[in-house]
Amino acid sequence: MSMSLADARYHLDRVTGLIRRSLSSLHTRGWRATLHRIGVHLRRQPPPRREPLFVPAATPFAPFAVPASERPQASIVIPVYNQCRHTLACLRALAAYPPAAACEVLVIDDGSSDETAQWLPQVEGLRYHVREQNGGFIAACNDGLRLARGDYVVLLNNDTVPQPGWLDALLDTFASVPDAGLVGAQLLYPDGRLQESGGVVFADGSCWSYGRFESAEDPRYASLRDADYCSGAALAIPRALFAGLGGFDTRYAPAYYEDTDLAFQVRASGRRVLVQPASRVVHDEGTSNGTDTNSGVKAWQVRNRQVFADKWRDALARQLPVGSVPTPARLHRGQRQVLIVDEVVPQPDRDSASLRQFNLIRMLLAGGAHVVFLPTRGLHGGAASEALQALGVEVWHAPFLGGVGRWLRTHGHRFHVAMLVRHHVARECLPLLRRHAQQARIVFDTVDLHYLRERRGAELAGDPRLLRAAERTRASELAVMAATDVTLLVSAAEKKQLAVDAPRVEVELLSNLHEVAGHGRDWAQRHDLVFVGGFRHPPNLDAMQWFIGEVFPLVRARLPDIRFHCIGADVPDGLQALAATRPGVQVHGYVPDVVPWMEGCRIAVAPLRFGAGVKGKVNLSMAHGQPVVATACAVEGMYLRDGQDVLVADDAEAFADAVVRLHDDEALWRQLSGNGLHNIARHFSMDAARDTVARVFLS
Repeated sequence: MSMSLADARYHLDRVTGLIRRSLSSLHTRGWRATLHRIGVHLRRQPPPRREPLFVPAATPFAPFAVPASERPQASIVIPVYNQCRHTLACLRALAAYPPAAACEVLVIDDGSSDETAQWLPQVEGLRYHVREQNGGFIAACNDGLRLARGDYVVLLNNDTVPQPGWLDALLDTFASVPDAGLVGAQLLYPDGRLQESGGVVFADGSCWSYGRFESAEDPRYASLRDADYCSGAALAIPRALFAGLGGFDTRYAPAYYEDTDLAFQVRASGRRVLVQPASRVVHDEGTSNGTDTNSGVKAWQVRNRQVFADKWRDALARQLPVGSVPTPARLHRGQRQVLIVDEVVPQPDRDSASLRQFNLIRMLLAGGAHVVFLPTRGLHGGAASEALQALGVEVWHAPFLGGVGRWLRTHGHRFHVAMLVRHHVARECLPLLRRHAQQARIVFDTVDLHYLRERRGAELAGDPRLLRAAERTRASELAVMAATDVTLLVSAAEKKQLAVDAPRVEVELLSNLHEVAGHGRDWAQRHDLVFVGGFRHPPNLDAMQWFIGEVFPLVRARLPDIRFHCIGADVPDGLQALAATRPGVQVHGYVPDVVPWMEGCRIAVAPLRFGAGVKGKVNLSMAHGQPVVATACAVEGMYLRDGQDVLVADDAEAFADAVVRLHDDEALWRQLSGNGLHNIARHFSMDAARDTVARVFLS
């Protein structure tokens, strides 16, 4: 199949798949919701624009204050030599947007002859230190290290304007990456173009500012990433580590290559060197020493390159060859590269499938893989995309994506594993992957068996048209399974079903992935009932219509003070209207953090009358020690025993009886709470999935 035919087939499959899913949606969601869904699929949106760069006003000097703490977490060390107006702009930026972390600001004056000595002592909170004689950048920084009191030393050039949040993003990286040893900021030109998102060192010791003159939002440069080095213009390092390494190596005095050498020393000590694009710093490159390597201090750059190359000869043998152009494929050449293709980035605060995918990504990263996420709609997911980038995931989006086919032609060759999520995405993208990523193991993640869920919904509704649509979905899903290398299922019940429907398909079980939060509050401290689930998912809407309409009034008649909390995005007007007629029902809609309800409500309900897969809402509650009353459908394939781990009921009266019984029986409540936690740890934790993830993705 030629490239053009593969692309044409992708677009044809995408359009026909959208039409088929839209016709099915008309029956389950109605025409308004269906039209909205079609619009979302077809709309091409630009990525969100970052906040404009902050530039302090260039006003005449007047005294002001900078952040100051007697017990700083970070010591910001700013070496200066003249250029006082640049120093003022840097300090004014720190004053305008103080970091959340406790910090101190030290200016190390290396013998300035301008207004520096006149103005800076008037800046309140500033620790101003004047060196006895000019010694250059390295000497000034090493003085700053000796004077610093913080847990971290943060080096900052005086010709920089740090942007709001810059320091906290650097420090947060050390908290999220335990083996981080040095973290650098993303450096920008004053016009907003990228100056450097980490540096690349070639085999001869020469360097490359990665991303120079490109867009700072380009996915190649916008995620947390290991770097060969980070510029000393803006970097953070634990003070104890910096001191243990002896500060900057003085053989590079007065300046140049000391930051590159420091990065290699940090790596040799067993720690990582990372660039954090969430930390943005504007750098007026060349203010201090110019850019001409033939004269002045800048000439030391040429001399020190040879010093560096001699010192790190063995390590440089593993670097990229001179003359090669750094690309994501080359920079991650030592890692197993995993591609995930889905319609949109996961939103773990909105649905259980997203939480499972997000935690799988965390496991892949912990296993040493480099993960790339390709959303076929091309949309930037806002905070959801940024959350992945903060983990180190390379997240693509418009306008940089330029089409799935074109992107795969460029990048497909670098992947060891490609995971296609949901059958319609897999059906559309599989021909492109088979052509452009022939070397990759292709994994199909069902999320759940869609045809099983659709069939059950059709049977409950008694709708022959929905039943025929379910059979078409079945044919599509089974065809994708036959054409891919491995199929991921989320429940043992689905695995048993597939053994009948497609016995030759290679299957792996990768269920929901949860962190065990613990028991939380005890029985007496908890009150009320809760349900969590988004309402774009038809089983959730049906469940709430049934529970609020038929079950809860029976519960309320026996427990007149009890309240029911319904949580989930996209609540339809009809459900809101129904809830308004039922005393004690509170419809909260989307909430960004459901933990207060998981820890504060006594019982979770899962009244699903149809569906498939493993129900994240059940696992989420049990992971917080919250017992569950559920239908048999809701706990299918979850290793749960009625009366020991969960209470199961399928008709309204029995469901209400179970809720009241569990609400009033403290001993039963404690038994279900403890057994539910044990079930999560055994079957649905990340530890339980570790071997499967290693087998499918990392070997």
